[in-house]
Amino acid sequence: MQYSEKVMDHFTHPRNVGEIDNADGVGTVGNAKCGDIMRIYLVVDENDVIVDCKFKTFGCGAAIATSSMATELIKGKTIWEALEITNAVVVEALEGLPPVKVHCSVLAEDAIKYAIADYLKRSGRPVPFELPEDDDDHHGEEDED
Repeated sequence: MQYSEKVMDHFTHPRNVGEIDNADGVGTVGNAKCGDIMRIYLVVDENDVIVDCKFKTFGCGAAIATSSMATELIKGKTIWEALEITNAVVVEALEGLPPVKVHCSVLAEDAIKYAIADYLKRSGRPVPFELPEDDDDHHGEEDED
């Protein structure tokens, strides 16, 4: 499997690793087939701008790289702009992924959505978008801190 230099850089030097105590939103997703689990933490200001974000990922190098890139892509954006970050945007920013690893970018997109939904719920606001379906292959859950 050939990975781009950008994937290798984000795997060997991931950005925004860690947890955020008292995060404004937390999104957790996993893939039962490969065992990848991804959690994204958000700090959002009064203007709905993501001022900080971190991730913890248990999984392969591609899962770590997509988590790292996803946090880089959403930091400084409003939650509404962050919702426009699709798995294809993550793959493009990483200069490609092998086809068997594209599911990692889907996890990154979904973790962002779940974290934003969690933020909106904690803020007492409705979630005006669909969350990915729960199934045997893939699920999401908000933290109950």
